[in-house]
Amino acid sequence: MTVHHLNQLLLVCSLVLLVAVAAVRISSRSGLPSLLVYLGIGIAIGQDGIGDIQFDNAELTQVIGYAALVVILAEGGLGTKWTEIRPVLPSAAALALAGVAVSVGVTATAAHLLIGLEWRQALIIGAVVSSTDAAAVFSVLRKVPLPARVRGTLEAESGFNDAPVVILVVAFSTAGPVEHWYVLIGEILLELAIGAAVGLAVGWLGAWGLRHVALPASGLYPIAVMAIAVTAYAGGALVHGSGFLAVYLASMLLGNAKLPHWPATRGFAEGLGWLAQIGMFVLLGLLVAPHELADDIVPALVVGLVLTMVARPLGVVLCLMPFRVPWQEQTLMSWAGLRGAVPIVLATIPMVQGVDGSERIFNIVFVLVVVYTLVQGPTLPGLARLLRLGDSGAADLGVESAPLERLRGHLLSVTVPAGSRMHGVEVGELRLPAGSAVTLVVRDGTSFVPSPETMLRRGDELLVVATDPVRDAAERRLRAVARGGKLAGWLGTGRNTEGSQAGR
Repeated sequence: MTVHHLNQLLLVCSLVLLVAVAAVRISSRSGLPSLLVYLGIGIAIGQDGIGDIQFDNAELTQVIGYAALVVILAEGGLGTKWTEIRPVLPSAAALALAGVAVSVGVTATAAHLLIGLEWRQALIIGAVVSSTDAAAVFSVLRKVPLPARVRGTLEAESGFNDAPVVILVVAFSTAGPVEHWYVLIGEILLELAIGAAVGLAVGWLGAWGLRHVALPASGLYPIAVMAIAVTAYAGGALVHGSGFLAVYLASMLLGNAKLPHWPATRGFAEGLGWLAQIGMFVLLGLLVAPHELADDIVPALVVGLVLTMVARPLGVVLCLMPFRVPWQEQTLMSWAGLRGAVPIVLATIPMVQGVDGSERIFNIVFVLVVVYTLVQGPTLPGLARLLRLGDSGAADLGVESAPLERLRGHLLSVTVPAGSRMHGVEVGELRLPAGSAVTLVVRDGTSFVPSPETMLRRGDELLVVATDPVRDAAERRLRAVARGGKLAGWLGTGRNTEGSQAGR
C-alpha cells in the first residue's frame, strides 16, 4: 500500500463514518436499530451496490469482528450497574447457559427437520443464533424504561452468553466428530471459570491501581481503563479461558469502582463502542452478496420463527421457573432476545474452518438477523407498554455529570423531558439531600438562579451542584421525582432512591 492508497482509504473511511453518524439520527427517530442502517451502508458500497467494492475475506472479517466485540462488551460492562444485576445474577446465568442449550437444541432440530440441513450444519446454525447480541441489547434496552430486574437480567445475559456460544460454534466447526456431550460441557465450564477468574482479577487490580496512581493527565484515564479491559480479554484467551467473559466482568468491576474522571472515561468508551459497531456492521455488509440470498430467505424465516416463537420462550420459561418471575416479564424477555452482529460474526467461523455449506449458513444467519431485528427492535417498547412494564407517561431523566475535582463535588446537568412528572414541581419540593442544590435554571434561552418557589417546566435545563457523598443520592432523587412527581417516596414511587429521605 502506497501513501496515495492510504489517502484514498482514509477518505472513504471518514466519509462512511460521517454517513453512519448522521444515520444514528434517522435510526433513533424511526425506532430502527442502528445496526440495520450500518449493514445497509456496507451493502450499498459493496459488490452489488453503488460502490462496487469487492470484499470476500471472511478471515479478516472474523478477526475485526472479534476485536469490535471486545470493545462493545467493554463498553457495555462499564455501563452496567452492579446494583441492578446483583439480584438477577442467578437468573441471568441460567439464561446464558441452560437457556442457550435449550435454544441450540430446539433450533438445530428445526433446521435439520424443516429445511433439511445436515446435523453439523444445523447445530452450527443453532449455536450461532442462540446468543443475544450485546450491542443490540445495550442500545435498545437503555432507551426503554423497564423494571430494573428485567433490564438487569437481559443486559447480564447478553454479556455472559457470548462466551459459551463461541465455544460451541468452534467445537461444531472443527473437523472431525464432535466430542461427547459431557466432555464439551466440561470444557465450556472450565473456560468460563478461567475467564471469570481472569476478568475479576484484572478488573480488581486495575480499579485499585487507577484509584491509587495519579496519572499526569486526565485524558490518560480513559485510555488506561480500555487497556485494562482489553488486557482481561487477551489474558483470559491466552490461558485458554473465555476472553469475552473476562472482558465483560473486568469492565463491570471498573465501571462500578468510582474511578477518577469517570464521565470522560464513560464518554470515551461510548465513542469507541459506536466506532466498533459501525466498523463491524459495515464490514459485514460488505462481506454479504445480496444476489446470493434469494434461495435462503425462506429457510432463514423458518429457522427464525422457530427460534423466536418456540426456542427462546421455552428457554426463558424453563430457566426462570425457579425464580418465580411474573409471566409479563417472561414474555418481554422472550421477545427481547435480540440478535445483531454477533451471530453474523460467528457465522464466519465455519467459513474460515472450511465447513461444507458454510456460505449457506452465513446467508441464512444474515437474513434471519436482519428480518427479525427489524421486527423485534421497534416493537419492543410497544410490547413493554402493553404488558405494563414500561411507564409511557414518565420519560427517563437524562443526567450528565462533570466532576469538580478540586472542590470534591459534581455538577449535574438535567433536562426536564416531555412527559416528565417533574413538570409543575417547585424547586423546594424536589427535597434534594443536604449537600446538593439547584443552582441555575435555563428556560427558553434565559438563565436565572431559582428560588425554592420556582416551578419547573418541561424543557427546563437545571444545573445541580452536589458534594461527593450525596452525588448518587441526588441523582436517584431527581430520577424518582421525574417518574413519580413531588410525592415520590411518600406513595411508594421510586422506592430505590436511597438517601432521598435526607432532604426531608
